[in-house]
Amino acid sequence: MYLSTLVGNILIIMITIVDAALHSPIYFFLKNLSFLEIGYTTSTTPRMLANFLTKRKGISFLGCATQMYAFSLLGITECCLLAAMAYDHYVAICHPLRYTTMMSWNMCFLLLAVSWLIGVLVALGQTTFIFTLPYCGPNRINHFFCDLPPLLKLACVATYKNEITTYIIAVLFVMVPFLLIVVSYVQILHTIFKMPSAGGKRKTFSTCFSHLVVVTLFYGSGIVTYLRPKAFYSSSSNKLLSLSYTLMSPMMNPLIYSLRNKEVKQVLKRLIAKNINM
Repeated sequence: MYLSTLVGNILIIMITIVDAALHSPIYFFLKNLSFLEIGYTTSTTPRMLANFLTKRKGISFLGCATQMYAFSLLGITECCLLAAMAYDHYVAICHPLRYTTMMSWNMCFLLLAVSWLIGVLVALGQTTFIFTLPYCGPNRINHFFCDLPPLLKLACVATYKNEITTYIIAVLFVMVPFLLIVVSYVQILHTIFKMPSAGGKRKTFSTCFSHLVVVTLFYGSGIVTYLRPKAFYSSSSNKLLSLSYTLMSPMMNPLIYSLRNKEVKQVLKRLIAKNINM
C-alpha cells in the first residue's frame, strides 16, 4: 500500500509537470496535493513498517516530536489545500467568465503559500505545546505513530487545557476549511441545478466529483478521530481510523483522480503510447 501510494502520487506529479495540457490551476493544486500525500504517509508508514520487522519498537523523544510535527504540518496544510481546490471548482463553475482573472497564477501561489504557512505555524505551536508537558510515568505509546490523543495520555499532569486547545485548533484549522468546502459545493450545486440540460449537469458535476470523494475520505476519518467526544474514544478504533487517513486516503487519491478524470487518462495514454513507440 505504501509503494502504491508513492508510485501513484509521483505519477500524478510527473504527468502534471511534463504535459502542457495540464498546466492549469486545478492541476497545479493536484500536483501539490500529491506532494503532500507522499510526505504525509512517509511521516508515519516507514517507521511503522520498521517496527513490524524489528524487535525494538522505540522512538526517541526528539524523533517522536519530529514525527508529530511533520504529520501535523502536512495534515493541516492538506486541509487548507483541499479548501483552495474547492474554491477553484467554485470559480470555474459559478463564475466561468471571470475564472482567468479570479484564479490567476498569483492567486494560486498565494493560496498555496497561505496553506503552508498555516500548517507550519499551527503544527509548530501544537508540537511545542505537547512536548513541553512533563512526561515522568509510562513511556509506551498505544499507537503506531506519535499522535496527539495517545501522547496526552502519557503526561504526568492534567491535560484538560491541552485537550480544549486541541479542540479549538481542530475547529479553526480543520472545520473552518471544511465549512468553506461545504459552502463552495452548496453554491456549485445551486448553479448545476439551474442548468437546463441533464447532460450539462452530469458533465459539470463530474469535474468536481473526484475532489468531493477525496474530501469525504480525508475529512470523514479525521473528524471522527479528533472531534468525537472523549467518552467514545478507544485506542483500537483510533488506530483503525488513523490507518484510513494516513494510508488509505493517500493511496486512493491517485486512483480517484486518474480513473474519474478524462484529461489525466488521455495524458497517461499518450505517454504510454509514446514509450511503446520508442
